[in-house]
Amino acid sequence: MTLWFVFALMTVAAIFAVLWPLGRGGRAQNEGSEVAIYKDQLAEVERDLAIGLIAAPEAEAARVEIGRRLLAAAGSGSAAAPKSSLKWRRAAAVLALVGLPLVAIGVYIPLGSPVLHDFPLAQRDRAPGMAQSLENLVVQVEQHLEKNPTDGRGWNVLAPVLERLGRYDDAVRAYRNVLTYNGESAERRSDLGEALSAAAGGVVTAEAKTEFERAHALNADDPKANYFLGLAAEQDGRKDDAVTIWRTLLAKTPADAPWRHLVQSSLVRVGGGSTAPALSDETMAAAKDMTEGDRGAMIRGMVERLANRLKQNGDDVDGWLRLVRAYLVMGDRDKAMGASSDARQAVSNDAERLRQLNEGLKNLGLDG
Repeated sequence: MTLWFVFALMTVAAIFAVLWPLGRGGRAQNEGSEVAIYKDQLAEVERDLAIGLIAAPEAEAARVEIGRRLLAAAGSGSAAAPKSSLKWRRAAAVLALVGLPLVAIGVYIPLGSPVLHDFPLAQRDRAPGMAQSLENLVVQVEQHLEKNPTDGRGWNVLAPVLERLGRYDDAVRAYRNVLTYNGESAERRSDLGEALSAAAGGVVTAEAKTEFERAHALNADDPKANYFLGLAAEQDGRKDDAVTIWRTLLAKTPADAPWRHLVQSSLVRVGGGSTAPALSDETMAAAKDMTEGDRGAMIRGMVERLANRLKQNGDDVDGWLRLVRAYLVMGDRDKAMGASSDARQAVSNDAERLRQLNEGLKNLGLDG
């Protein structure tokens, strides 16, 4: 409110600075025209008389005539015309002083809002113009494919975008065309299976499972096929099979693989995870000869240090997921829920990190 008051005060000051001269009298202007001329003429008559250019009777006659005209001009200078002009100038000043703010308010009310909140830059980049441009791109590619339906590269570009936009049925059709026009591969079969599962609300249907099995037959180490085959086993109630599949996948997964934490959290969900939070090979070697009590104390200390670090730097999504998973493995669900709340609050200003966090927490069974 203080800011708006300052703006209003500055506006009024600017208007007064411009309109103040309009409200002042203009007495010098009219007098300075004719009266000044006649005074100069009188002075000139005196100079001509002094140097003998005119005689005294002629000088006297000129003085009388110029004096008459001077009196007439001086009288007209104080007449009604200047007063009328001043009256109109003041009226114009008042009208501008009142009218300009009213016009400004009239324009602002339909177009602006004083209670409109700020729109952070990170969100500007993602909403809604970015989505609209992506939709426009999809329309252009679809129009191209209508004219060139055998363009395998076009289907390869379109399919993942459709899946990202949530158009899963269209994505399934696009992935089928990818296979038709680009040939078969484990990755393409897995992509089709994933789209079929997404279209079924996350359920690995019989059709999707067939695609993952085909992908596995083409490449037994395909991570997506192995993960979803484990998920199919879990959904069928075969948790032991799911554990076996996911443990085998985890053993072959690089330490920096982006899907590693997903496999780990899935193992924890089905009860196939380690009895302790994931530790490095060096730590596991050091803990091999410890008693169960000492090993538990060491693990609790590591978890506590991780929690303290995340309090200082809350941008580490993987760190938060490790902490939540550790609490779940240790059987402390309340602390896991508390850590998930703290994590959401820490990354609430970053839409992408928040999305990754929520996805990871969902895989850990913490949707709320």
